[in-house]
Amino acid sequence: MQTYRTIQEQDDALVTHYEIQKSKFITHLRHVETEEEARAFVQAMKKKYFDARHNCSAWVLGPRGDKQKSNDDGEPGGTAGNPILEAIRKNELTDVVIVVTRYFGGIKLGAGGLIRAYGHAAVLGLDAATHIAMTPFQEVAVTVGYDLLSTVEHWLRQQEIRHGESEYGENVTLHLLLPPEEVETRLTELTDLTSANFTAVKGARTCLALPCPKDNKASD
Repeated sequence: MQTYRTIQEQDDALVTHYEIQKSKFITHLRHVETEEEARAFVQAMKKKYFDARHNCSAWVLGPRGDKQKSNDDGEPGGTAGNPILEAIRKNELTDVVIVVTRYFGGIKLGAGGLIRAYGHAAVLGLDAATHIAMTPFQEVAVTVGYDLLSTVEHWLRQQEIRHGESEYGENVTLHLLLPPEEVETRLTELTDLTSANFTAVKGARTCLALPCPKDNKASD
């Protein structure tokens, strides 16, 4: 499990608009996690904009971003799908599909103009999205007595350690969420803090969506 960047899920696709030389470019993008979801989204956009000359697309999938596809949809080879794909790559994102719809305005843009236009349209869409880092955390259940609870809770606040709901019984179990590389260090700190009066059980690893800044690496 590794950290990877994507865009935030939402109910509706993000939409942005761009116009150059009377050609209108409409960008839709969405968080997807499978090729089936990506294909379905592309087909939905083609159906919605059935009267457009081109509905060009690209997607990147998987935590390592190793599943990639682009489609020029009738534009000259390499002038539409690839610049859309490059915009996703340069932002180091995955689990993203983008469809750029073009309504031809009667003025030819040329190969270079198309590459710039489709790339810019994709960047506008990505700039409108909320970028998140899916970050792995190790669940650790720490059980302490009530006499140590305030001390441990103060330590959690001071160290800004994430945790879930606590369980109160004969003792208290705190469900910590720790970066995997910090687990042993944190347990050592707890040993010193409580004089080893606690038990710890490691649980599953999970990923949390953390906000991350846009790198603005994709050129327009």
